[in-house]
This record gives sequence, structure tokens and C-alpha cells, in this order.
Amino acid sequence: MSTAYDEIKTRLQGSMVALVTPMHPDGTVDYKRLADLIDWQIEQGTHCLVAVGTTGESATLSMQEHSDVIRYFVKHVKGRVPVIAGTGANNTTEAIKLTQDAADAGADCALLVAPYYNKPPQEGLYQHYKAIAQAVNIPQMLYNVPGRTVVDIAQNTVERLADIDNIVAIKDATGSVARGEQLIKAVGDRIVVLSGDDGTALDLMQMGAKGNISVTANVAPNAMSETFSAALRGDFDAAHKVHDVIKHLHRDLFIESSPIPAKYALHKMGMIDTGIRLPLVWLAEQHHATIDEALVRANLL
Repeated sequence: MSTAYDEIKTRLQGSMVALVTPMHPDGTVDYKRLADLIDWQIEQGTHCLVAVGTTGESATLSMQEHSDVIRYFVKHVKGRVPVIAGTGANNTTEAIKLTQDAADAGADCALLVAPYYNKPPQEGLYQHYKAIAQAVNIPQMLYNVPGRTVVDIAQNTVERLADIDNIVAIKDATGSVARGEQLIKAVGDRIVVLSGDDGTALDLMQMGAKGNISVTANVAPNAMSETFSAALRGDFDAAHKVHDVIKHLHRDLFIESSPIPAKYALHKMGMIDTGIRLPLVWLAEQHHATIDEALVRANLL
């Protein structure tokens, strides 16, 4: 049965960057650099942009800043590619408010991380997502990243949520291809399954996933776009040929907590300033050479 949300499902695919939020050295948002990054990503072939996801330091932006950055994304992108707004929270009321703000701003989809820290049971997760979906008329994407949230959205919970019309996708960042394959078999005919783990994303696409929400695409957008465009065509030989040049970045960009290495890399590439929000700090000097060498190896410096 077709729904009003079928169109966005066809657009949630390919290389999708979880963009950093560039900041001045004092930690304030650098909107000029943000505009430049958005334009660069689109020019390099990125298929979708994620505003204020984990990589965008959602945990340390105020609610007002969070909504302001999403609004800026939508205004600057001007419909060139879909904008996915990170609006998750471990407080359901707060998540509804952020999601409504994103809908009002004109975002194409909301990305809702599993509520972190308070460790809700599966019924709590179901009711959390159901409440947001019922409260805000915007396409919504589940985001399962147990390594960050210490809670795991079980497959049967995803199956229940997939019956809600405006829950259109899931970002699976478990890093398990076997689990992702099971998810695709169970709900792939109802919602879009996307990888949220750079290292296993191409393997998951061979199982039927539609794309990858990426950290690596921050620094290598063209190579990631070419990789996942080829994968969408079913040409995995071509995908691996491009991917092999940059796949080491999936490891090196997590040498410290993300987005610390990605921000350092973008600064080294001349794209952003050195701002980052506490409790995150700038990349430790002992790791600079690792990222520098990784960028050279990927033909980015």
C-alpha cells in the first residue's frame, strides 16, 4: 500500500554525510564555514546531508542552537539534496519539540537516536518512537547505535515501529552485517535500511541496504559518493575499487571519539577552524601524524 511518505523513501539512499558542526575557537557555531561545507558536500556528489547528528555534536548544542542549525541547513541547501535533521533525545518531550522545530524548518526527515543513558526497556522505546511519530507529521528515521547509547533497539521493536506510516527508515550502526541482513529481510519491504557504520556499510549494501550515513564522507565526499553510487547500481567491483583507496579512514577517523578526528582532518584540509565543544577536546598531538598520513594516503592532502 502506497503512503504519502513513499517519495522520501526513494531519496534516502547513497552516500549520506553526518556533517560536523564547524565552530570558532571559542565554540560558537561558524555559519560561514557551515555554508562552505554544505556547498562542497553537494558539489562532491553527496546524496543527503544530516544536520546535528552525533557527528554534529548534538549532545553539546543547546536546544535553540540545535534548531537554529537545522533551520540554517534547510535554508542554505534550498532543496538540492534531502536534509535529515538529528532530533533525538533521551527525553520524549524534548525530542518532540526538536522534531517539530525541524518539521517547521522544512527538513525532509528527522533522525531519532535511541534514548541514551536512562536505558528504557523495549516497550519504552516503542512508546517513545510512537509518541514522536504521532505528534509530528514528518518522515522519521530510527537510529540504533548501542555503542553510544547503551540501549539496543531490538528487531521485534523495529518490526512493530515499521508499521507506523511516518517511520520510514532505520540507521543501523550496530556494525553487524549479519544483524543488518536480518533487519533487511524483516522490514526492508516497509522501511529503508541504511548503514551507520562506515567499515561495514558496503557489505551491508550487498545485503540490500540502500546507503550509508557516514563520518568518513566528511573528509572524502567524492570517493564515498562514487563508492555508494556504484553500489546502488549493483556494480560492487567498481565500488570496491574506489573504496579501497579510502577505507583506512573508517578506522583512523575513530582513533579518538568522533567527531574529534574528523574535525582535525577538516582543519588540516583548510575547511574549518579549531572549535569543538567540551567535554570533547581537540585531537591529542600524539595522533596528528596518524590522521595526516591517512589523509595523504587517501589523496586528500
